[in-house]
Amino acid sequence: MGLGLLCTEWLGHHWLGGTSPWFIAPMGASAVLLFMLPASPLAQPWSVVGGNLVSALIGWLVYRWLGDGGTAAALAAALSVAAMVALRCLHPPGGAVALTAVLGGSAVHRLELAFALGPVLVNSVCMVLLALLLNNITGRRYPHHGAAPPHRTSDPLPTHRAGVLPSDLDAALASFGEVLDIDRDDLEEIMVRAQLHAQRRHWAGVRCEHIMSRDVVSVGPNDSVDEAWQRLAHHKVKALPVTEADGRLVGIVSLHDFFIGQSAPVPQRPPLLSTARRVFEIMSRRVITALPHQTVADLVPGFSDGGLHHMPVVDAQGRVVGMVTQSDLVAALFKNRSPEGLAV
Repeated sequence: MGLGLLCTEWLGHHWLGGTSPWFIAPMGASAVLLFMLPASPLAQPWSVVGGNLVSALIGWLVYRWLGDGGTAAALAAALSVAAMVALRCLHPPGGAVALTAVLGGSAVHRLELAFALGPVLVNSVCMVLLALLLNNITGRRYPHHGAAPPHRTSDPLPTHRAGVLPSDLDAALASFGEVLDIDRDDLEEIMVRAQLHAQRRHWAGVRCEHIMSRDVVSVGPNDSVDEAWQRLAHHKVKALPVTEADGRLVGIVSLHDFFIGQSAPVPQRPPLLSTARRVFEIMSRRVITALPHQTVADLVPGFSDGGLHHMPVVDAQGRVVGMVTQSDLVAALFKNRSPEGLAV
């Protein structure tokens, strides 16, 4: 935030001169939103750049019409808010920018239209670029947007399809009759996470060890690809954990691993069989696993939203002790609607 304010101060002195250093006051409010509340709808790039620019333009036009009196200041602020709402770029510091255009004194008034296109626009863009850099370096998404479905379709994630619907959220937000400082996607995510927490509490007694397959068919990293294929076909499974001699998990091999070009398939060309001869050449080394004592609810996001079909269950030493599949999870959730219904 300090870097952003230093940038706006330098630009303010460059355009307005040393007699008016406090032009950065509205930008200070923008900095708070950009760097401290980057998920707020009021802090998104269009809100910051569009809101400040539109407000500066309106403030300049009102000053040209009515001068720099109190009536002009009030009218500029009111019109800037109305314009920001209409253009969906509401940004509270924009109101202060409009006031600055009217009451900023001779240094601001001499710039005329350049006040909006110069210090205001450039300051806003610089602040957004710094927010983009620093927020993403610190692990916060900016610009803020909802998670994209993994299958790149318009369907919402599976966990978002049940319970509260998007239309329910729209109706609830509209019922307040005012602008709320929360994005609809964020509100939906909060609702989904709350539901998942409630389900974890409800299913606390149902653990992976209750539903997992224990007689797990596996393959070694140095086994032949032909052997792995035969085991998949013989046992009618779609994935095999890859384990060392002591049972320690080192990877997983599934049907699509036997083909090449799966990460970037060519629509006009069918996938080709891999020419690899050993399992370690085709296996996936990054494996999402579960622990025996984890609850069934902990697995739902990975299987539903994450697109997993198989999840090896490992002990504290990383040895495979079971396997949970989508079929296991569906059967558990269907047959046992409460923890008391599970026979263990």
